[in-house]
Order: sequence, then C-alpha cells, then structure tokens
Amino acid sequence: MKKVSLPHTGARIASLTLLVALAGGLATATPALADTRTAPAATTVAAEPAPVPVDFADQATSALPTDGKSHEFTVTYANTTASDVIAAPQLLLVSPDSGPFLKPADVKLEVRKADGCWTTVTPGNQTGTLYTDLTTAQRTLAPGETLTEVYRLTVNSPGAVGTVQPRVVLYG
Repeated sequence: MKKVSLPHTGARIASLTLLVALAGGLATATPALADTRTAPAATTVAAEPAPVPVDFADQATSALPTDGKSHEFTVTYANTTASDVIAAPQLLLVSPDSGPFLKPADVKLEVRKADGCWTTVTPGNQTGTLYTDLTTAQRTLAPGETLTEVYRLTVNSPGAVGTVQPRVVLYG
C-alpha cells in the first residue's frame, strides 16, 4: 500500500495530537464511594502500555459528497510483513482550512458490521475534522491478513464542504 502525505496539514497535526493523548491513557474516572470497612490489600498488576501510533497508510481522498445520497468508502490494509501488525481503520472528514467547519450533525456516518448490518457511528470532532474512533477499531493483523472496513456516509447539510480521507493508523 502506497503511503501518501495528507494534503491538509491541520488535520494531520490534530490527528497526531489526538492520538498522542489517547495513547497516553487519558481516561475519565469516577470517585469511589466512601466506605468505612477495611479494604483487602491491593494487588499491583503491571498494565501493558497502550500501543502508540507510528504511521498512517493514507488512501485516496475525495471531495465530500453533497448530493444527499449515501456513499460507501472502503478502508483496506494488507499486512505484508512477517510479523503481527496492530492497525485501525479511520475515516476523516476534513473541513476547508478557512471554514466553515463540519459538525457531526452535518453527516450521517455508518459502519458495516461483520453480519452485513449498518451501525451508526458518531464521529469525534477536533479543529474542523470529524473522525472515527481509533480505540475501538484497533485490530491485530497476522502476516498476510487484510483489514477491510466499509463506511457509509450521507451529508445532511446542504452546502457542507470538505474532504473525505480514508486511512489506516499503524501502531508500534
């Protein structure tokens, strides 16, 4: 698979910033309820570090479809190495540099599940880029295995402008 530079530098920076934050283990925590009983001694288990994004396998970009119809986008990646690879498919919807910026309500985004049914995906939103979540999309590909993810996109807002950028995030 040929690796291509993202034409939208802001999207690449925003993506890397988000990926670094996610890899750093940011999470929400709930305060524990007060308990006056004595708790058993805690057992410390070393947590395995989260994989860190190291590269992108960018795929052909296209203009955001504005005809009001549903369009399918396939993200695919073949592991041509001799070892396992952790990869995550992702669809970016990038706003023009000068705006107006896309909002999640501007689109309906779905992903095809293994059973063939479509499931709605709520894209994240950062600095004018809508994106699909990586944490739930990570997969380990054995040598020779191919990852394929199919997304269905419908633009709800007339006049919305942007670029569709399918890619695969590779972890090290």
